[in-house]
Amino acid sequence: MRLLVSWVRDFVDVHASAEEIAAKLDTRGFEVAGVEPFAKGDGVIDFEVTANRPDCLSVIGLAREICAAYDLPLRPPSLTPGSRVELAAVPSGESDRVAVTIEDTDLCPRYAAAVSDVLPSHTPAWMSERLHAAGVRPISAIVDITNYVLMELGHPLHAFDLDTLEGRELRVRRAREGERISTLDNVTRTLDSDMLVIADRSRPQAVAGVMGGAASEVSARTRTVVFESAYFTPASIRRTSKKLGLKTEASARFERGADINLPVAALQRALALMHLLSAGRDAAVVTDRYPVPRAAADIHLRRARLALVLGMKVPDKEVERILRALGLIVAAAPDGWTITAPTFRVDLQREVDLIEEVGRHFGFDTLEATFPPMTAAAPPPSPQIARDRLARRVITAAGFTEAVTFGFIEAHAAEPFAAKDSLVVVANPLSGKFDTMRPSLLPGLTDAVAHNRRHGRRDVALFELGARFTREAGERRAIGLAITGAASAHWSTPEREADFYDVKGALENLCGALGADVRFETTTAPYLVAGQTAAMVLGAERIGVAGRMAPAIVESRGAPRQDAVWVAELDLDRLLELGSGDRTVRMRALPKQPFVVRDVSIVVPETLPAEIIRGTIQRAAAEGNAPLVASAFFDRYKGKGLSQGSVSLSVRLTFQSPDRTLTDADVQQSFDKIIGALIKEHGVQQR
Repeated sequence: MRLLVSWVRDFVDVHASAEEIAAKLDTRGFEVAGVEPFAKGDGVIDFEVTANRPDCLSVIGLAREICAAYDLPLRPPSLTPGSRVELAAVPSGESDRVAVTIEDTDLCPRYAAAVSDVLPSHTPAWMSERLHAAGVRPISAIVDITNYVLMELGHPLHAFDLDTLEGRELRVRRAREGERISTLDNVTRTLDSDMLVIADRSRPQAVAGVMGGAASEVSARTRTVVFESAYFTPASIRRTSKKLGLKTEASARFERGADINLPVAALQRALALMHLLSAGRDAAVVTDRYPVPRAAADIHLRRARLALVLGMKVPDKEVERILRALGLIVAAAPDGWTITAPTFRVDLQREVDLIEEVGRHFGFDTLEATFPPMTAAAPPPSPQIARDRLARRVITAAGFTEAVTFGFIEAHAAEPFAAKDSLVVVANPLSGKFDTMRPSLLPGLTDAVAHNRRHGRRDVALFELGARFTREAGERRAIGLAITGAASAHWSTPEREADFYDVKGALENLCGALGADVRFETTTAPYLVAGQTAAMVLGAERIGVAGRMAPAIVESRGAPRQDAVWVAELDLDRLLELGSGDRTVRMRALPKQPFVVRDVSIVVPETLPAEIIRGTIQRAAAEGNAPLVASAFFDRYKGKGLSQGSVSLSVRLTFQSPDRTLTDADVQQSFDKIIGALIKEHGVQQR
């Protein structure tokens, strides 16, 4: 809201400069975006008005705040001739020139209209200057009057050319499904039955509270105008504005909450300006449709509660002065006051709202700096906080850099990662790029990798810790990893390309730190390359997946198709639920007995996972006389001498007892059990 200081002086005799007023209101909760000189002794203050204060999207609204800040009286709009903000003394009644009907009182509780004959005129310099200062472009006398009232009183008006209205009727109704209207911006828009329109006998002439129609636009040929002044339900205007992608000065005020008791006064102000500018003849009556009048609400303000919330006592006289200066009606009560909040203050609904008003103008800077009393022990921190902190530390130590991506993504980017019926779709997205809540962290990480690759960075290793969303599971916290390019750039090791084992190793470190014994099993996923994908399993439940991102997805997100992007995702919430959480570090003495190593080469089917072979070896060794302390695959051969679909794996088995020296017989007995189990369970051949 751009406030011209000389304009606000129509309502309050404040002699401070623009800079002084800005500084004063800045201490009372208003964010000042800037101050600009306008003319000698005058200036424009640019305020950032919060969504809960639609009354301050007007000169009179900010004038009330200045009255409270400087302890000055407000000069409200008056029916007295010659007053600075004069209202035309036009009575309410039935017009014989236009018929007004409200068909949906839920969406439009009040609608007023007045008819005036137009006279040739132009906008005077003083009005044009004020509109320019407020950021509004002058157009014509009639349109400028409606914009002037909008900025001055904060209530939107609209002017129709009466001769273009079929049947000389104004009907406030819901749009018919598929009904179309060409708005003032020369765009034809399709409406639906949730939208409210102002129509004549047969067709819509305006989208209620948002924008007028081109068919009834006021022009140089207009001879008679109908001024509209109404109150529309905020949710209806907000919904319509979002659906149409149309934001106007009027919709910005209606969707926050206009004053239901201001429409007639706004019309009277417009008619007074018509007379002042010689732009039209006086209207005979104002037609006011107000089926259920709405009274101002009473709120009880307790003296003790005020002192408790603010942490200090405010003198009664100061409380009453502040609230009256803001336009509230104050009546004494045994334990405080009964405050009548006018309908232009839509934000005042509870006692604490009044306490905030008193605190703002009494001065939050006068509050004493004290610690709140401790009446109970602080609750213990959530275990998720410590878990997330540990996860970040472990994955960062593995060489990954944390990324933060959007929780909203495009639908087509989300579809490979979850079934379509399980996606959480945003009803009113800001744009098509943010229409779905992410079912996985991997789309965002893939985009981040692609962004780095497009900007010349070849080696990328990222992780993200955040929430993901599906209809079945709701919101779940997870950690995702993505790596491409070189895995190690340290001078002590040769450079190599990142592979599956980099993400697998990082996840094993993380699970070990969190006290969870996770194993990897082969699996498939539509967004990962077949044969290069593994599931992370804890107990009998799958809690994550790791593998190579499908080249088609990598390319669709803007990275080179040939890039091998290795990714992983782990459900941290489920890990916390299923894991033991035992992160105790156990120490044991170094073994004093010698170890014995046996190497064996076996021929196995190519599709048999090494993890399954390792499990068979460990189970069989547990039945032998010689304890098996380690098993490692050190060679894999496929080619000449082997049948189609078979590979040769070489395994190194290490046996060691903590309390005795193993004999050859002990080792051989355990070795034979291992080979026997492999032959029995997998049909292997020893080479």
